[in-house]
Amino acid sequence: MNFDWNDLRYLIAVADTGSTAMAARALRVNATTVARRLAMLEQALGLTLFDRSQGGYALSEAGAALLDQARGVASSTAAFAAAAEARRRETGGTVKLTTSELYAVTILVPILRDLTDRYPEISVELDTSDAIRDLAAGEADIALRSLERLEGAGLVGRRVVSEQWAFYASRSYAEAHGLPGDVVQLGTHTIIGGGGDGLWQEYSAGLAAYGIRDAVKMVQGSVLGLLAAVKGGLGVAILPAWVADQDPDLLRCPIPIETEDRGLWLVAHERLRNTPRVRAVLDFLAEWLLALRRN
Repeated sequence: MNFDWNDLRYLIAVADTGSTAMAARALRVNATTVARRLAMLEQALGLTLFDRSQGGYALSEAGAALLDQARGVASSTAAFAAAAEARRRETGGTVKLTTSELYAVTILVPILRDLTDRYPEISVELDTSDAIRDLAAGEADIALRSLERLEGAGLVGRRVVSEQWAFYASRSYAEAHGLPGDVVQLGTHTIIGGGGDGLWQEYSAGLAAYGIRDAVKMVQGSVLGLLAAVKGGLGVAILPAWVADQDPDLLRCPIPIETEDRGLWLVAHERLRNTPRVRAVLDFLAEWLLALRRN
């Protein structure tokens, strides 16, 4: 048996008023709609719910027997809607998310778009500073950071992506100069350095170990600058693989790189992690990032 639960409103309204005209005014529809929906309900149930006469609508024996159940369904539906609205208001508010500028302008753009669609009541305040924010002090609610391990009193989190780095070049650069296949070939190409103080120190040491530090022809002050320079065809540089592999304009060079065992972590403070709005954003980000990892 299939029927529209919404049609129970018409049953109750006509039972209370005794006519389709009065029920229509109460429901703010026209009388024809009320009569049609009642007929559809009766047909779906295989029962006559009202005895019709020139004097109006009177409940039939079946209608009278089912009216209390119909009122119960209507009451439960109203309670469900009220609970959902209360939950929506509870989930609403601002969530402060801190991450690096690279992740903010690459991976996070489509994620935050879909987050806004699913939770329009949540406002995200995005902090793209590379400085580590103090979650315990409330400087941010959630951090998306590259870490070797999670450290800090009261911090909880999960490692959602392993952070592997590799050498990349743009398709245009590869077409013009070829794609280096080993360290010896890499030394004959234009290498772009930089990426910020922390990264460049490690990056530069690795190039020196390969004996190709002198091949660096340009140093960028940020990872985002490094990405832009590679995409612009200026040369070859190391980039985080899980970001660069998403870009169809970039090609990975088949050169192994030994890096520390770092990963991208979603982190919150235990005091806030189960706050509805923070929990919603944490779960949504984890869902998206884990899907990226699988792909």
